[in-house]
Parts: sequence; structure tokens; C-alpha cells
Amino acid sequence: MSELAPNAAPIDAVALAAELIRRPSVTPKDEGAIDIVADRLERLGFTCHRLTFADNAPNGEKADPIVNLYARFGSGRPNLCFAGHTDVVPTGAVDQWSFEPFAAGIKDGVLCGRGAVDMKGAIAAFIAAAERFLAARGPGFTGSISFLITGDEEGVAVNGTKKVLEWLRQRGEVLDACVVGEPTSATELGDMIKIGRRGSMTGRLVIEGVQGHVAYPHLADNAAHRLVALLHALTAEPLDSGTEHFQPSGLQVTTIDIGNPTTNVIPGSARATFNIRFNDLWTSGKLKAWVAERLAGKYTLAWEVSGESFLVPPGRVSEFLTEAIGAVTGRTPELSTTGGTSDARFIQAYCPVAEFGLVGQTMHKADERVDIADIGHLTAIYEAFLDRFFERE
Repeated sequence: MSELAPNAAPIDAVALAAELIRRPSVTPKDEGAIDIVADRLERLGFTCHRLTFADNAPNGEKADPIVNLYARFGSGRPNLCFAGHTDVVPTGAVDQWSFEPFAAGIKDGVLCGRGAVDMKGAIAAFIAAAERFLAARGPGFTGSISFLITGDEEGVAVNGTKKVLEWLRQRGEVLDACVVGEPTSATELGDMIKIGRRGSMTGRLVIEGVQGHVAYPHLADNAAHRLVALLHALTAEPLDSGTEHFQPSGLQVTTIDIGNPTTNVIPGSARATFNIRFNDLWTSGKLKAWVAERLAGKYTLAWEVSGESFLVPPGRVSEFLTEAIGAVTGRTPELSTTGGTSDARFIQAYCPVAEFGLVGQTMHKADERVDIADIGHLTAIYEAFLDRFFERE
């Protein structure tokens, strides 16, 4: 097994989170963020593999090269993995921020900056928790702790977690369980764990008609009229009423584009984009068939599937997280499947996974920030989780 390397000063999770925030790692840029994580883990005795993948997207579109990290302490099983991402979304208009987005300033007990919540704070907390856990266990620890850190979660997710998982499988390396550090807490740290996610798919619908003069509609075929009728057919009735662990599926039209600035011309083409977030009653294949049954006439429809719905039934990962949260905060978290997609959709095919992290109220917003106290409590929760996970093996 790996040996715990001497480390003069314990890791300060807040300082490490701030160091990561100062790297403007907006997808797909890394800006040295992965190196910071690898450096800290190597000091703790982890074996680190920096993995860069540069394949094109499945549709042939060029995808950016992405730097990823897989790090492991120990060679035995079980192998508990912490998964996360160092990439962040763009800041948007900087004048909407009340502080510099990548300065990682601390004010009134709050760490400010893009990525503080989503999810550099959680990465720092888990590294600090791993250090404490390994120091307490000493050389008698026989399992493994690993980190799977990508720079491609906020982007197209072509050359990130999915590729690292394939690389691990080719090596014969097994993950036995995983915690993803997404900001799952809703209003207070520890009030929610994610045990599944809805699927997500986008449809791009194009209607072809015949352009003409508005005074002679019998000589034209109004593509806008047909588009409106088809969208009504898709949105008139709910997809379902939800299931035990999932809220109802929903289809939302996100854009309608006619591109016709003239008032006396009947448009010959019209397009719309819609997104479906779906629960475990559906698969993307079933939904494609459902949509096709409701469309008629001349149209083209292109699909992009971000991920299928999945559920990890309550088990030892969510159970131990629940116990650890209760021990540190006194709260009992809700086991939820709400929200968007995450890289857990890839990991669930390899091992049981649950998602738990900081309060997500400011993620992707201007003035993203996290209470310093929450980083400390999250570190304690992760450490308590590690104790429970390996104590019962």
C-alpha cells in the first residue's frame, strides 16, 4: 500500500479552496488547477496520474483537450473514490460582481469567488478530510482512497470523467463506491443528498414550409403556424406525474426562431429547441418515440442526449453520509433526485454513488461565495464518512 508522506503543516481547506479559486479554470481551461490538487495529494502519499484526452464529440464536433487527474492512496479494497471538477462556468458580466471573481477574497467569514461552491470548496474539504483520516489510521489502513478530478464537468463532458472511467476499466482498476462533491445542500449544509438524477435530452426541431405573400396564403405554407401546432402537441399534456424518488418529467421549449423581420412575408422555415428532463419512467429512446408520435408533416429533428435518468437506491454510501451529516450538524438530509445533471450519471454505471457538498444557492451566479464555517463542517462530515465507510468493511 501507499505510505503516508510526512506533511509538516496540516492542510487548511479554506486556504486550499482559495488557492484553487485563484486559478481561472473556466471550461475548458485548466490554468494549473489540476496541478494544485495533484501536488497536495502527492504530499500525502497518493500516486497521481494526470490524464489528458482530446477526442472529438460523438457528433464529430471538435472538442477541447481536457486535463484530468486520477490519484490513489493504497492498493487494497474497498476503493472509495471522491469525484469532482476543477472547471468552472464563466463569470458573466464582471460589473455584476461586488468583488473580483478570481481573487478569492475573504470578508465577514465568507470566501468569495467563482468556484467557491461549485466545487473547489468541496475538493479542498475532501483533501483535508483524507489527510486527517490517514493520519489517524496510520500504516494500518488497508483500503484505498482515490480522487477522480476532471476539468470537463461544466462543458461538453466528452474528455472528462467518462474517459477517466474507461481508462480505469482498461487498467482493471475498480471503484467500489463514490462520493461526488456537487453542491447538493439546498439552504443549509447537510439538508440534502442526491441519490439519482433525471435524464436530459435536447431536441432541435426545424419546420420547412413555403414562403409567400401574406395576402395570398393559399399559395404558401406557413412554417410558423405548423411549428406552433407541433409545439402545442408536445406541451399540451404532462409527461407523467412523477415516481417515488423523482419529480414529474417535463418538456420545456427554450427557443423559437423564425428569423423573419418582414410583416408581409409568410415564413418558409421555422425552428425551435426544447429540453426534456425525465425521470425513471422513461429512457431517451422511449421519449424519442413519444415525440415522433406527436409530430406530423415535413420536419427534421436532431437529438442530443446528455444522460439517462438513474437512481442509486438508498444504501451504504447515502447511509454513511446521512450518519456523518447527523453527527456533525444534527440534520437529517433529504435523499433527492432534483436538479440538473452531473458526472454521477457516468459513475453510477461503475459503482454505487451519492452526491453531497456545499449549499448551492450562489452556484453559477455573480458573487458566488461560501461560508468559511461550512467548509470546516464539510471537512468534518467527509472525515466522519470515511471513518464509517472503512470501519464497517
